[in-house]
Amino acid sequence: MTGGEWKQKRRVSINTIVFAVLTFCSFSLLFFSTRSFAVNFRDLGLSLFSGMRGGIHGVSSFAARTVLAVRELAVLRREYAELVDRMIRYEQLERTAAEIRQENNRLREQLGFSEIISYRHIPAEIIGRDPDNLFSSLVINKGKRDGVAYNMPVIAFRDGIQGLVGKVVQAGQFESLVMPLYDVSAFIPARFSSSRYNGLVEGQGKNEYPLMMRLISKRAREEIHFGDMIVTSGVKGAVDAVYPAGINIGRVSRILYEEYEASIGVELESAIDFSRLEYVFVIDANSNGKTEDEDGMEE
Repeated sequence: MTGGEWKQKRRVSINTIVFAVLTFCSFSLLFFSTRSFAVNFRDLGLSLFSGMRGGIHGVSSFAARTVLAVRELAVLRREYAELVDRMIRYEQLERTAAEIRQENNRLREQLGFSEIISYRHIPAEIIGRDPDNLFSSLVINKGKRDGVAYNMPVIAFRDGIQGLVGKVVQAGQFESLVMPLYDVSAFIPARFSSSRYNGLVEGQGKNEYPLMMRLISKRAREEIHFGDMIVTSGVKGAVDAVYPAGINIGRVSRILYEEYEASIGVELESAIDFSRLEYVFVIDANSNGKTEDEDGMEE
């Protein structure tokens, strides 16, 4: 390369650099003086920062709302569980109150009957039923300590009806066993309440089976009717006569008559529903009509 060509190329390079510097300076002066440059970098930066801030705020707000919703859901679940538990307690209290009212009504009924019994009597509650090979016994919560003795009759009062339950066959200190009248070993001297014909009532082993009254005179045929009440006669004989007279046993539900038979028989529906029996009275037929409390007061 000759000296002239080198000088010319160097001059072109210098001119290019000078042009570039002047151009940059011109654009800089134009931007800072008029602020009307085609691309506003301040606005661009502000927009970018605002977008980022909005996104961050949206994400944080969503997270906060989610946490709050979860917390509110937990509170609602806890309150719901408390309300359900409270409702269950209220229902239990309501049932308990209803049961107490029913129990009070039953006890009031028993108390009213207790006041009109002419014999010394011991109120008791049935606390068990003890079936064995001989008879199905009822367990009551009174014994010798309360004055209960062997062979004492047991009666009950329910739904306005007084009826015979059976007799005491075993008396412990605190509990006793009662043989119900439907037992096959129970034999009760009885008579028709209206016509006064006598007979003998016996059980058939189960409460579901009717009682049987046998040895009724054939002369009573025309005077026996369905629904006639049978009561204890109080007659003493070969059978234990532990039952005082006039206690309801049951009503005639069927008449058994055969020409070749020497007597008439009838089936009875018990005056007492044993499946609903709860309270009974053990009575002393040989007493003077005063209860234990009255005797104690006189002493």
